[in-house]
Amino acid sequence: MIDIKDLHKSYKIGKNSLHVLKGINFNVKEGELVSIMGSSGSGKSTLLNILGILDEADSGSYHLDGVPIKNLNERIAANYRNKFLGFIFQSFNLINYKSALDNVALPLYYQGISRGERNDRAMSYLEKVGLAEWAEHKPNELSGGQKQRVAIARALASHPKVLLADELTGALDTKTSYEIMDLIQQINDEGKTILVVTHEEDIAQMTKRIVHLKDGVIIKDEKVEQVRALEHV
Repeated sequence: MIDIKDLHKSYKIGKNSLHVLKGINFNVKEGELVSIMGSSGSGKSTLLNILGILDEADSGSYHLDGVPIKNLNERIAANYRNKFLGFIFQSFNLINYKSALDNVALPLYYQGISRGERNDRAMSYLEKVGLAEWAEHKPNELSGGQKQRVAIARALASHPKVLLADELTGALDTKTSYEIMDLIQQINDEGKTILVVTHEEDIAQMTKRIVHLKDGVIIKDEKVEQVRALEHV
């Protein structure tokens, strides 16, 4: 599903250049649940931006579901993001003046799906995350955990090949974090490929494989005995 070979990325800072990713080799098979860990400055945000087609590597190759991701103009990049990827962010990134239903339906608008089908599909995903009765509520009427559930429903609604979750529990208390990870595990159990960027060891242990980044290189990539979140809720 994801195949990265010898990926390098540098950023110009004044007259200097900062080498952030230093030859990353990384692949993810369909249906995997993988966490990426690393301290601030390890390169995990840069890697996530490249995986999310929000940034491009300087060299190396990236294939997503067999499609080479290289030299894309913004229109094609946006099209690929819509087609392949669902994003979940620490800060939820919901539109405050729109209802939960409208937030979930929004990506489908950009896919040219009719209003009726958009709303039907959005409602079915709100049901999936346990928020059907909150469909008409705006984000400021929801708790942090509910907002993240709306964000997960929105990410799933466009039927992405891969879910990319960036610190998805970072703004939540421990109990709510584990409830959200239980939902993520259920979605993965159904076969969805999911990448979770996290700095929290207990969250990483709830995935099936942990990739450790340090100073722009992968220092460890290990399969782990998955801890089920439900046991901690």
